[in-house]
Amino acid sequence: MEDVFHYIEQNQAQYIRWLQEICRQPSVAAQNRGMDETAKMVLDAIHTIGGQAELIETSGYPVILGTFGKEGLKTLSFYNHYDVQPEDPVELWDYPPFGAEIHDGKMVARGVADNKGNLMARLAAIHAYQQVRGELPLSIKFIVEGEEEIGSVHLEEFIEKHGDRLHADGCLWEFGYKNANNRPQISLGVKGMCYVELVCRGANTDLHSSTAAIIENPAWRLVWALSTLKTPDEKVCIPGFYDNVLPPDHLEKQILDQMEYEEKETLQHLELESFLSELSGFDLKEKLIFQPTCTICGFESGYTGTGAKTVLPAEARVKLDFRLVPEQDPEEILTHLRTHLDQHGFEDIDIIPYSLEHPAKTSPSDPLVDTVRTTARQVYQTDPVVMPMSPGTGPMYSLCQKRGIPAVSVGVGHFASNNHAPNENIFVEDYVQGIKHIAAIIEDFAQREAKGANG
Repeated sequence: MEDVFHYIEQNQAQYIRWLQEICRQPSVAAQNRGMDETAKMVLDAIHTIGGQAELIETSGYPVILGTFGKEGLKTLSFYNHYDVQPEDPVELWDYPPFGAEIHDGKMVARGVADNKGNLMARLAAIHAYQQVRGELPLSIKFIVEGEEEIGSVHLEEFIEKHGDRLHADGCLWEFGYKNANNRPQISLGVKGMCYVELVCRGANTDLHSSTAAIIENPAWRLVWALSTLKTPDEKVCIPGFYDNVLPPDHLEKQILDQMEYEEKETLQHLELESFLSELSGFDLKEKLIFQPTCTICGFESGYTGTGAKTVLPAEARVKLDFRLVPEQDPEEILTHLRTHLDQHGFEDIDIIPYSLEHPAKTSPSDPLVDTVRTTARQVYQTDPVVMPMSPGTGPMYSLCQKRGIPAVSVGVGHFASNNHAPNENIFVEDYVQGIKHIAAIIEDFAQREAKGANG
């Protein structure tokens, strides 16, 4: 691969410009800002480097389906997304959120780590490989959606209509990072999610707080409902919630033992004294990867502005996410939540579901995992850290494991990339290395097919 790596190094300025251009285009799905323009940029980028691509409409934002290489070859797919989180709070950014400026070796921009850096690294790798070697050794498919940051709400619609076009022998998922010790991480799955909003309503208007003596406060009622969901020792109290939670098997325990997790560096970075329940070592890693969660993401009610306003709110809302592990079903968790609230006398509290995604996991012994690990050692000159699953969530199950497709996550981010936060960034050097890694994966995965075919 030295010839391809050399070409990448010689042309890295071009690949950096590609990334800056797409990062300078806002694409905030939650605010319908710049989405059409960014989708067209992705479409044009695929066409520019010799791929076929089409923009497929959904009831929401379109999905770009791109292809490279000859039909009939082994197929590697890439899942990415072109939408990004809102840049708020803007005042906490050191540089313009959509400026894609480079400072101290880092490119700073909303979406540069999540997920435009990974998308452009994959396109750059294909471009470099073709420029040096001519034809690709396998077929490549891109599935690039525009709603990942709002729960992939219309991706199932796309899959139902175009599922016959999504077959692949393996999939590289959207993300990946280096840890605090500069070792690349690869993840073999994602947690699922049941994301909901609970709404409690009282009077038909906000009232003077003096009426709290005789009028029920929906904010208090919602707080009392929330207090039934989880205990201070982090146990979720919803009956049936843990019924299908499985402990890690023998191989997964071995991977957890070997998995490097930088406890000290993480706590220092977050300016915290300890993790929940004073966990550390194996127990901390097992809880992070193999245990589900119940998290309050945001609470809204009454007056929260500057100064005092004595008000009894008419409504209270809270957003919750439950991160799920195999074999938990998000639809079942939603049903359990409804039953739990009803049994505790909170039948009046409405549940609005937003995102219901299944957990997903790929076997550590899958050939794609071997490819990614082998090529990571080749590019980064160190063993990667293997995570059985990511604590995060994405529509991996629907696109991959449900269809018998193994999936591995790898990418160009780092320990402090600040995804979803101000000053999101990646190191330019990591971006260039990530391009090399994708090129090496393409070559290795294709060769593994040839070896298998030869016996």
